[in-house]
Amino acid sequence: MTDRSPSAAAVTRLADQVHGYVQPDGSWYINNCGFVDAGDHTVLIDTCSSERRTRALLTAVEATTGSPVTTLVNTHHHGDHTNGNYLVTSAAVVGHRKTRELMAAEGIQTFEGIFVGNDWGELRSRPPEIVFDDRLTLYAGDVEIQLIHPGHAAHTTNDVLVWLPAQRVLYAGDLVFHGGSPFALMGSVAGWRKGLDVIRELSPEVILPGHGGPCGLDVVDKVDEYLAFVQKTAERGKAAGLSPLELAKETDLGEFSELTEQERLPGNLHRAYAELDGAEWGADIDLVAAITDMLAFNKGPIRCFS
Repeated sequence: MTDRSPSAAAVTRLADQVHGYVQPDGSWYINNCGFVDAGDHTVLIDTCSSERRTRALLTAVEATTGSPVTTLVNTHHHGDHTNGNYLVTSAAVVGHRKTRELMAAEGIQTFEGIFVGNDWGELRSRPPEIVFDDRLTLYAGDVEIQLIHPGHAAHTTNDVLVWLPAQRVLYAGDLVFHGGSPFALMGSVAGWRKGLDVIRELSPEVILPGHGGPCGLDVVDKVDEYLAFVQKTAERGKAAGLSPLELAKETDLGEFSELTEQERLPGNLHRAYAELDGAEWGADIDLVAAITDMLAFNKGPIRCFS
């Protein structure tokens, strides 16, 4: 059996002073984080979904750097990347303006009846205090850290790429899933594909995805291929008069059947259908209907080891 406990997470060196915190197996609410060690201070990229996971993260970061986290960057608003913000008491939190807006509006979500297997602990919402719209540059000692919003919705409306140009390392947040099915319900299928072009233009040597192990641009291509498959499947389904759930149930995933979290397919199809109907990238759609279809496709609540 896969060990998904907080103790299974590992610090991985990505470049000099630059680290990933990789949590197996990268499934629902088990995310990766990163940090840059500048000697007298540390920049942390994302926290975790639960109290115990975030405490384990902070212990590992301190053991590696010996210095406090002074700046925390959020790659987007989802709880697996932000629920633990409140525990990083020594840091200022930086994020996209929409990350702050969504976190302030939604608070902590525990998704009762949707996920099973959760251990959230005590959580309090702490949105970013420093916000930006397009780009922002931070420095951790001599390490330049560029924060880049792709300019439109992708995985969400508020994704942030964390790019270290000198080291050629990219913390991609959830624009890259490695081994898991991409999830576009709260963003845009088409916009996400365009967002991947931003990553290609940066040409990173090492990518730390939001979920799954470190990877290269080949995994970016795999994400793009999956999203293209979702678009083509949606076109076929709409032409046949099928609902997203009906379409998902009859779809052969083919080469994508090896990806985990296949219950994301009907959610992705809801978003793709909306875009075929002319919805703007990231527009509000009926999330309850989409999640209801995901539960139906999964034949019950979704496993989650937060």
